[in-house]
Amino acid sequence: MTSRTPMPGFRHLSVLTALVLPFALASCATRAGSAADARDVSKERIPAAVARDTTLTVGAPDLKVALELSGQIDELPFKVKWANISGGPQCSEAFRADALDVCSAADIPSINAHWTGLDTKLVAVRFRTDPLKNPVYELGTAPGSGIRTLADLRGKKIAYSPGQAQGALVLRILHKAGLTQQDVELVELASTGDVYPTALGNRQVDAAPLADVNIKRYLANYGKEGGATLKHGLRDDPAHLWALTDSVADAQKSAAVRGLVKYWARAQIWIDQHPEEWVAGYYVKDQGLDREDGEYLVRRVGHPDLPGDWTEAIHRQQQTIDLLAEEQDREPFDAGLLFDRRYEAVAARAVAGEGTSS
Repeated sequence: MTSRTPMPGFRHLSVLTALVLPFALASCATRAGSAADARDVSKERIPAAVARDTTLTVGAPDLKVALELSGQIDELPFKVKWANISGGPQCSEAFRADALDVCSAADIPSINAHWTGLDTKLVAVRFRTDPLKNPVYELGTAPGSGIRTLADLRGKKIAYSPGQAQGALVLRILHKAGLTQQDVELVELASTGDVYPTALGNRQVDAAPLADVNIKRYLANYGKEGGATLKHGLRDDPAHLWALTDSVADAQKSAAVRGLVKYWARAQIWIDQHPEEWVAGYYVKDQGLDREDGEYLVRRVGHPDLPGDWTEAIHRQQQTIDLLAEEQDREPFDAGLLFDRRYEAVAARAVAGEGTSS
Protein backbone atom coordinates (compact mmCIF):
# COMPACT_ATOMS: atom_id res chain seq x y z
CA MET A 1 0.00 0.00 0.00
CA THR A 2 1.28 3.49 -0.80
CA SER A 3 2.11 5.09 2.52
CA ARG A 4 1.58 8.72 1.56
CA THR A 5 -0.67 10.50 -0.86
CA PRO A 6 -1.46 14.09 -1.77
CA MET A 7 -4.73 15.38 -0.41
CA PRO A 8 -7.63 14.99 -2.87
CA GLY A 9 -9.63 18.12 -3.61
CA PHE A 10 -12.62 18.87 -1.45
CA ARG A 11 -15.08 21.66 -0.73
CA HIS A 12 -13.22 25.12 -0.53
CA LEU A 13 -10.44 24.02 -2.89
CA SER A 14 -8.81 27.45 -3.05
CA VAL A 15 -8.47 27.59 0.73
CA LEU A 16 -7.02 24.09 0.87
CA THR A 17 -4.51 24.89 -1.86
CA ALA A 18 -3.37 27.97 0.03
CA LEU A 19 -2.79 25.81 3.10
CA VAL A 20 -1.33 22.69 1.53
CA LEU A 21 1.03 24.22 -1.07
CA PRO A 22 3.21 26.16 1.40
CA PHE A 23 3.13 23.16 3.71
CA ALA A 24 4.25 20.82 0.93
CA LEU A 25 7.07 23.19 -0.03
CA ALA A 26 8.16 23.45 3.60
CA SER A 27 8.04 19.67 3.92
CA CYS A 28 10.34 19.29 0.91
CA ALA A 29 12.72 21.88 2.31
CA THR A 30 12.69 20.09 5.65
CA ARG A 31 13.74 16.78 4.14
CA ALA A 32 16.55 18.49 2.24
CA GLY A 33 18.09 20.18 5.30
CA SER A 34 21.13 19.17 7.32
CA ALA A 35 21.40 18.78 11.08
CA ALA A 36 22.36 21.68 13.34
CA ASP A 37 25.71 21.68 15.18
CA ALA A 38 23.92 22.24 18.52
CA ARG A 39 26.13 24.75 20.30
CA ASP A 40 26.86 23.85 23.92
CA VAL A 41 25.99 26.80 26.17
CA SER A 42 25.85 24.84 29.42
CA LYS A 43 29.05 26.36 30.80
CA GLU A 44 28.19 29.94 29.91
CA ARG A 45 27.21 31.97 32.96
CA ILE A 46 23.83 33.66 33.16
CA PRO A 47 24.23 37.10 34.81
CA ALA A 48 22.55 37.55 38.18
CA ALA A 49 20.63 40.59 36.92
CA VAL A 50 19.35 41.73 33.55
CA ALA A 51 19.79 45.21 32.12
CA ARG A 52 16.41 46.94 31.83
CA ASP A 53 17.05 47.90 28.21
CA THR A 54 17.46 44.24 27.19
CA THR A 55 14.76 43.28 24.69
CA LEU A 56 13.31 39.85 23.94
CA THR A 57 11.01 39.17 21.02
CA VAL A 58 8.56 36.54 22.24
CA GLY A 59 6.02 34.49 20.31
CA ALA A 60 3.57 33.44 23.02
CA PRO A 61 0.27 35.31 22.62
CA ASP A 62 -1.43 33.40 25.44
CA LEU A 63 1.38 34.31 27.84
CA LYS A 64 0.98 37.99 27.01
CA VAL A 65 -2.74 37.81 27.86
CA ALA A 66 -2.08 35.85 31.07
CA LEU A 67 0.44 38.43 32.25
CA GLU A 68 -1.98 41.24 31.43
CA LEU A 69 -4.90 39.60 33.21
CA SER A 70 -2.82 38.74 36.27
CA GLY A 71 -1.31 42.23 36.45
CA GLN A 72 2.25 40.93 36.07
CA ILE A 73 3.12 42.31 32.65
CA ASP A 74 4.40 45.63 33.99
CA GLU A 75 6.67 43.81 36.45
CA LEU A 76 8.93 42.34 33.76
CA PRO A 77 12.46 43.70 34.41
CA PHE A 78 13.29 43.88 30.69
CA LYS A 79 11.56 44.85 27.45
CA VAL A 80 9.40 42.46 25.44
CA LYS A 81 8.25 42.74 21.86
CA TRP A 82 5.28 40.41 21.58
CA ALA A 83 4.96 38.54 18.28
CA ASN A 84 1.52 37.19 17.45
CA ILE A 85 2.84 33.75 16.54
CA SER A 86 3.35 30.39 18.24
CA GLY A 87 3.87 26.79 17.27
CA GLY A 88 6.51 25.07 15.19
CA PRO A 89 6.18 26.28 11.59
CA GLN A 90 5.69 29.97 12.37
CA CYS A 91 8.36 30.07 15.06
CA SER A 92 10.90 28.19 12.97
CA GLU A 93 10.47 30.66 10.15
CA ALA A 94 10.89 33.60 12.54
CA PHE A 95 13.94 32.01 14.18
CA ARG A 96 15.56 31.54 10.77
CA ALA A 97 14.92 35.19 9.98
CA ASP A 98 16.54 36.18 13.32
CA ALA A 99 13.24 37.88 14.17
CA LEU A 100 12.38 35.93 17.33
CA ASP A 101 14.11 35.00 20.58
CA VAL A 102 11.57 32.78 22.36
CA CYS A 103 8.43 30.93 21.31
CA SER A 104 5.88 28.54 22.79
CA ALA A 105 5.67 25.17 21.07
CA ALA A 106 5.20 21.44 21.66
CA ASP A 107 7.99 18.87 21.52
CA ILE A 108 8.33 18.12 17.80
CA PRO A 109 9.38 21.54 16.42
CA SER A 110 12.70 21.55 18.27
CA ILE A 111 13.49 18.07 16.95
CA ASN A 112 12.62 19.04 13.40
CA ALA A 113 14.64 22.25 13.79
CA HIS A 114 17.75 20.28 14.70
CA TRP A 115 17.36 18.06 11.66
CA THR A 116 17.03 21.09 9.38
CA GLY A 117 20.04 22.99 10.66
CA LEU A 118 18.29 25.39 13.05
CA ASP A 119 20.05 25.55 16.44
CA THR A 120 17.55 26.05 19.27
CA LYS A 121 17.13 25.19 22.96
CA LEU A 122 14.19 24.28 25.17
CA VAL A 123 14.21 26.55 28.23
CA ALA A 124 10.97 25.63 30.00
CA VAL A 125 8.94 22.43 30.28
CA ARG A 126 5.27 21.97 31.12
CA PHE A 127 3.20 18.82 31.31
CA ARG A 128 -0.29 17.97 32.58
CA THR A 129 -0.71 16.35 35.97
CA ASP A 130 -3.03 13.63 34.59
CA PRO A 131 -2.05 13.44 30.91
CA LEU A 132 -4.01 10.31 29.97
CA LYS A 133 -7.19 11.73 31.47
CA ASN A 134 -6.52 15.14 29.92
CA PRO A 135 -5.01 14.49 26.47
CA VAL A 136 -4.30 17.32 24.04
CA TYR A 137 -5.53 15.23 21.10
CA GLU A 138 -8.18 12.66 20.32
CA LEU A 139 -8.26 10.65 17.12
CA GLY A 140 -11.20 11.82 15.05
CA THR A 141 -12.85 9.18 12.87
CA ALA A 142 -14.90 9.93 9.78
CA PRO A 143 -18.56 8.94 9.39
CA GLY A 144 -18.72 5.47 7.89
CA SER A 145 -15.02 4.76 8.49
CA GLY A 146 -15.72 1.68 10.57
CA ILE A 147 -12.95 2.60 12.99
CA ARG A 148 -13.80 1.51 16.52
CA THR A 149 -10.34 0.64 17.84
CA LEU A 150 -6.78 1.62 16.92
CA ALA A 151 -6.35 -1.75 15.19
CA ASP A 152 -9.11 -0.72 12.76
CA LEU A 153 -6.75 1.89 11.27
CA ARG A 154 -5.26 -0.78 9.02
CA GLY A 155 -5.90 0.16 5.39
CA LYS A 156 -7.32 3.59 6.28
CA LYS A 157 -6.42 7.11 5.16
CA ILE A 158 -4.95 9.13 8.02
CA ALA A 159 -4.24 12.88 7.98
CA TYR A 160 -0.53 13.38 8.60
CA SER A 161 1.57 16.48 9.23
CA PRO A 162 5.29 15.64 9.33
CA GLY A 163 7.30 18.08 11.40
CA GLN A 164 4.41 18.81 13.76
CA ALA A 165 3.20 17.23 16.99
CA GLN A 166 0.16 15.77 15.22
CA GLY A 167 2.37 13.88 12.78
CA ALA A 168 4.49 12.36 15.52
CA LEU A 169 1.36 11.34 17.39
CA VAL A 170 0.06 9.51 14.31
CA LEU A 171 3.31 7.51 14.13
CA ARG A 172 3.12 6.72 17.83
CA ILE A 173 -0.51 5.59 17.47
CA LEU A 174 0.44 3.26 14.61
CA HIS A 175 3.29 1.85 16.69
CA LYS A 176 0.94 1.22 19.61
CA ALA A 177 -1.53 -0.52 17.29
CA GLY A 178 1.20 -2.77 15.88
CA LEU A 179 0.93 -1.11 12.46
CA THR A 180 3.48 0.47 10.13
CA GLN A 181 3.23 3.28 7.60
CA GLN A 182 2.85 0.61 4.93
CA ASP A 183 -0.31 -0.66 6.62
CA VAL A 184 -2.12 2.67 6.15
CA GLU A 185 -2.29 5.59 3.73
CA LEU A 186 -0.82 8.76 5.24
CA VAL A 187 -2.30 11.87 3.66
CA GLU A 188 0.07 14.82 4.10
CA LEU A 189 -2.03 17.75 5.20
CA ALA A 190 -1.21 20.77 7.33
CA SER A 191 -3.10 20.76 10.64
CA THR A 192 -4.24 24.37 10.27
CA GLY A 193 -7.51 25.77 11.60
CA ASP A 194 -10.42 23.43 10.84
CA VAL A 195 -8.71 21.59 7.95
CA TYR A 196 -8.62 18.25 9.78
CA PRO A 197 -12.25 18.20 10.98
CA THR A 198 -13.39 19.39 7.55
CA ALA A 199 -11.43 16.62 5.82
CA LEU A 200 -12.97 14.09 8.20
CA GLY A 201 -16.48 15.42 7.73
CA ASN A 202 -16.09 15.32 3.95
CA ARG A 203 -14.71 11.76 4.25
CA GLN A 204 -11.51 12.66 2.47
CA VAL A 205 -9.60 10.96 5.30
CA ASP A 206 -10.75 8.25 7.66
CA ALA A 207 -8.90 9.47 10.74
CA ALA A 208 -7.10 12.57 11.96
CA PRO A 209 -5.81 13.83 15.32
CA LEU A 210 -8.04 16.62 16.62
CA ALA A 211 -7.25 19.06 19.40
CA ASP A 212 -8.96 21.62 21.59
CA VAL A 213 -12.30 22.99 20.49
CA ASN A 214 -12.10 21.14 17.17
CA ILE A 215 -12.98 17.96 19.08
CA LYS A 216 -16.17 19.47 20.46
CA ARG A 217 -17.16 21.10 17.17
CA TYR A 218 -16.45 18.01 15.10
CA LEU A 219 -18.69 15.86 17.28
CA ALA A 220 -21.41 18.52 17.23
CA ASN A 221 -21.26 18.87 13.44
CA TYR A 222 -20.76 15.26 12.39
CA GLY A 223 -21.66 13.10 15.39
CA LYS A 224 -25.18 12.42 14.09
CA GLU A 225 -23.67 11.17 10.82
CA GLY A 226 -21.36 8.78 12.64
CA GLY A 227 -18.32 10.98 13.24
CA ALA A 228 -16.58 10.05 16.48
CA THR A 229 -13.31 10.30 18.40
CA LEU A 230 -11.05 7.71 19.99
CA LYS A 231 -8.82 8.15 23.02
CA HIS A 232 -5.36 7.07 21.95
CA GLY A 233 -4.05 6.36 25.46
CA LEU A 234 -0.65 7.97 24.89
CA ARG A 235 1.03 10.97 26.51
CA ASP A 236 0.77 13.95 24.19
CA ASP A 237 1.14 16.79 26.71
CA PRO A 238 4.66 18.29 26.36
CA ALA A 239 4.70 22.08 26.06
CA HIS A 240 7.78 24.27 26.07
CA LEU A 241 9.28 27.67 25.86
CA TRP A 242 11.63 27.33 22.92
CA ALA A 243 14.53 29.69 22.29
CA LEU A 244 17.06 30.45 19.58
CA THR A 245 20.48 29.28 20.76
CA ASP A 246 22.03 32.58 19.68
CA SER A 247 19.65 34.30 22.11
CA VAL A 248 20.46 32.17 25.17
CA ALA A 249 24.16 32.42 24.28
CA ASP A 250 23.95 36.20 24.66
CA ALA A 251 24.64 37.11 28.31
CA GLN A 252 21.93 39.73 28.79
CA LYS A 253 19.33 37.86 26.75
CA SER A 254 20.05 34.69 28.71
CA ALA A 255 19.24 36.59 31.92
CA ALA A 256 16.07 37.97 30.34
CA VAL A 257 15.05 34.45 29.30
CA ARG A 258 15.49 33.31 32.91
CA GLY A 259 13.17 36.11 34.00
CA LEU A 260 10.68 35.20 31.28
CA VAL A 261 10.62 31.58 32.42
CA LYS A 262 9.81 32.72 35.97
CA TYR A 263 6.88 34.83 34.82
CA TRP A 264 5.75 32.12 32.41
CA ALA A 265 5.64 29.63 35.30
CA ARG A 266 3.67 32.00 37.52
CA ALA A 267 1.29 32.63 34.64
CA GLN A 268 0.59 28.87 34.34
CA ILE A 269 -0.39 28.74 38.01
CA TRP A 270 -2.46 31.93 37.75
CA ILE A 271 -4.39 30.48 34.81
CA ASP A 272 -4.99 27.25 36.74
CA GLN A 273 -6.26 29.12 39.80
CA HIS A 274 -8.40 31.69 37.93
CA PRO A 275 -10.36 29.69 35.34
CA GLU A 276 -13.29 32.13 35.11
CA GLU A 277 -11.03 35.13 34.48
CA TRP A 278 -9.04 33.12 31.93
CA VAL A 279 -12.13 32.04 30.04
CA ALA A 280 -13.47 35.59 29.91
CA GLY A 281 -10.19 37.36 29.20
CA TYR A 282 -8.50 34.91 26.87
CA TYR A 283 -10.92 32.49 25.26
CA VAL A 284 -13.84 34.91 24.91
CA LYS A 285 -12.29 38.38 24.60
CA ASP A 286 -8.98 37.54 22.93
CA GLN A 287 -9.78 34.40 20.93
CA GLY A 288 -13.41 35.15 20.12
CA LEU A 289 -14.81 31.87 21.40
CA ASP A 290 -18.07 31.63 23.30
CA ARG A 291 -18.01 30.99 27.03
CA GLU A 292 -19.13 27.37 26.63
CA ASP A 293 -16.16 26.61 24.37
CA GLY A 294 -13.80 28.36 26.78
CA GLU A 295 -15.07 26.38 29.74
CA TYR A 296 -14.76 23.17 27.71
CA LEU A 297 -11.10 23.96 27.00
CA VAL A 298 -10.35 24.73 30.64
CA ARG A 299 -11.82 21.37 31.65
CA ARG A 300 -9.73 19.53 29.04
CA VAL A 301 -6.39 21.00 30.01
CA GLY A 302 -6.40 19.79 33.61
CA HIS A 303 -3.66 21.18 35.87
CA PRO A 304 -0.07 22.12 35.02
CA ASP A 305 3.00 20.14 36.05
CA LEU A 306 6.23 22.16 35.98
CA PRO A 307 9.01 19.67 36.75
CA GLY A 308 12.17 20.86 38.46
CA ASP A 309 14.05 17.84 37.09
CA TRP A 310 14.03 17.35 33.32
CA THR A 311 15.49 13.83 33.29
CA GLU A 312 12.17 12.17 32.46
CA ALA A 313 11.28 14.88 29.94
CA ILE A 314 14.56 14.32 28.12
CA HIS A 315 14.01 10.54 28.21
CA ARG A 316 10.58 10.90 26.58
CA GLN A 317 12.03 13.32 24.03
CA GLN A 318 14.69 10.73 23.19
CA GLN A 319 12.01 8.11 22.60
CA THR A 320 10.27 10.49 20.21
CA ILE A 321 13.52 11.30 18.38
CA ASP A 322 14.30 7.60 17.97
CA LEU A 323 10.82 6.85 16.63
CA LEU A 324 10.88 9.74 14.16
CA ALA A 325 14.40 8.86 13.05
CA GLU A 326 13.30 5.32 12.26
CA GLU A 327 10.02 6.26 10.59
CA GLN A 328 11.29 9.29 8.65
CA ASP A 329 14.74 8.00 7.70
CA ARG A 330 16.59 10.53 9.87
CA GLU A 331 19.78 10.35 11.90
CA PRO A 332 19.03 9.90 15.62
CA PHE A 333 20.74 12.26 18.05
CA ASP A 334 21.04 12.91 21.78
CA ALA A 335 17.88 14.60 23.07
CA GLY A 336 19.94 16.38 25.70
CA LEU A 337 21.29 18.66 22.97
CA LEU A 338 17.88 20.33 22.77
CA PHE A 339 17.57 21.24 26.47
CA ASP A 340 19.32 24.19 28.11
CA ARG A 341 19.52 22.77 31.62
CA ARG A 342 20.74 26.05 33.08
CA TYR A 343 17.00 26.83 33.25
CA GLU A 344 15.96 23.42 34.60
CA ALA A 345 14.88 24.48 38.08
CA VAL A 346 13.77 28.04 37.28
CA ALA A 347 10.06 27.41 36.72
CA ALA A 348 9.56 25.03 39.64
CA ARG A 349 11.35 27.38 42.04
CA ALA A 350 9.33 30.35 40.78
CA VAL A 351 6.05 28.68 41.77
CA ALA A 352 7.16 26.72 44.82
CA GLY A 353 4.23 26.67 47.22
CA GLU A 354 1.85 28.24 44.68
CA GLY A 355 0.63 25.23 42.73
CA THR A 356 1.47 21.87 41.29
CA SER A 357 5.11 21.25 40.43
CA SER A 358 7.49 18.35 40.87
